[in-house]
Amino acid sequence: MISGFSRLNKAAKLEMVANSFDNPEQVIAQLKSYWHNDPVKQKLFDEFSENTISNFYFPYGIAPNFVINGKKYPVPMVIEESSVVAAASNSAKYWATKNGFRSEVLSTSKIGQVHFIWKGEVEKLQALFPFLKEELYNGTKHYTESMEKRGGGIKDIELVDMTDDIENYFQLKATFETVDAMGANFINSCLEDFAHILKDHFRENEYYDGEEKNCRIIMAILSNYTPECLVKTEVECDIDCLRNAGEIENPEDFAWKFEKAVQIAKVDPYRAVTHNKGIFNGIDAVALATGNDFRAIEAGGHAYAARDGKYRSLSSIDISNGKFKYSLTIPLSLGTVGGLTALHPMARFSLKLLENPTAKQLMMIAASVGLANNFGAIKSLITKGIQVGHMKMHLLNILNSCDVNEREKKMAVANFAHKKVSYTSVKRYVDGLRKTANIENF
Repeated sequence: MISGFSRLNKAAKLEMVANSFDNPEQVIAQLKSYWHNDPVKQKLFDEFSENTISNFYFPYGIAPNFVINGKKYPVPMVIEESSVVAAASNSAKYWATKNGFRSEVLSTSKIGQVHFIWKGEVEKLQALFPFLKEELYNGTKHYTESMEKRGGGIKDIELVDMTDDIENYFQLKATFETVDAMGANFINSCLEDFAHILKDHFRENEYYDGEEKNCRIIMAILSNYTPECLVKTEVECDIDCLRNAGEIENPEDFAWKFEKAVQIAKVDPYRAVTHNKGIFNGIDAVALATGNDFRAIEAGGHAYAARDGKYRSLSSIDISNGKFKYSLTIPLSLGTVGGLTALHPMARFSLKLLENPTAKQLMMIAASVGLANNFGAIKSLITKGIQVGHMKMHLLNILNSCDVNEREKKMAVANFAHKKVSYTSVKRYVDGLRKTANIENF
């Protein structure tokens, strides 16, 4: 058991970790090699999290040619999966010639809850709730005034009776608008004050008797399920316009197979999970690039996919009347103010690259990238198969894992330009190159 690790300075943390290896000095040198060469920036990165000893780099890529609501964007994407940026870029270019992506924000409300246990008459609590609600609004004015000036604040507070599920269990369910801010700190601060006000309400109100004066607060916290913070994105064209030499030779057949692929993801959870993962490939990459919380986005999105009791595709398809229309409706709680959006230099750069979008605009951009990645994945699946393109993109990773030199890398890339790539085939080819080189040198 390690005790007091967080109180050690960075050098001591490094030493403690490195001493668990046979070559501690080399381990320390390796970890230090990923530090930023500017000590000020490195200190900033260190303070983003706890117990930091080094930096973990992810590629920062650009998917150009995204046309969203008539405006062209070069979209930043942070992701390690080799084919994701390529798929997004290809889909963006494909749809840019077909009027691009149309996107709209349907709603932007976020939810927070105070969970509490109260032993009293439900009818009495419901009758007095309007007075409690006013206390809650007034008691959090010090938090909400500045947010209200920006068009946000607390939109509503509900009393939710959950006693059928858990004995004496109730909720205060509050709806918030945080405008361009991520809003987590604002929401949680309001909710924690709600909890104190709620306890005082029961204790000090003369209308409650005996046990009714006691309220057990379980917790006060925002919800990452945001079904009222929705964005919809779609692409549309005549079915005949889907033709793409080399991949889509028969547009009608392509549209039919595409529709079936989406229908399968609507009824089969095994397929739906992978289908939706393809959507989040794009959304997560934009979230990371802009300093947003991709974990919260994923949790809320997956919950939304199962909102009717069965996990389903987040996207929908309509191929009626000679038209191909593919759409995505998804909850996306994104912000352009707060968190790492201003602190992280690359997150700040990403937002500048996107011309400093509002939270609503960023929602539409991220959703469009998600739909683009998903479209690209299905397009590959129902035509040439996913592995051809994926393994081509993965080739350099395989070669690097074989520790090839530049000459070997160039020869391998040329060799596999028109061949199927697998780890075994690449390893066999590299071994053959080296065997030949050894014979020649001998």
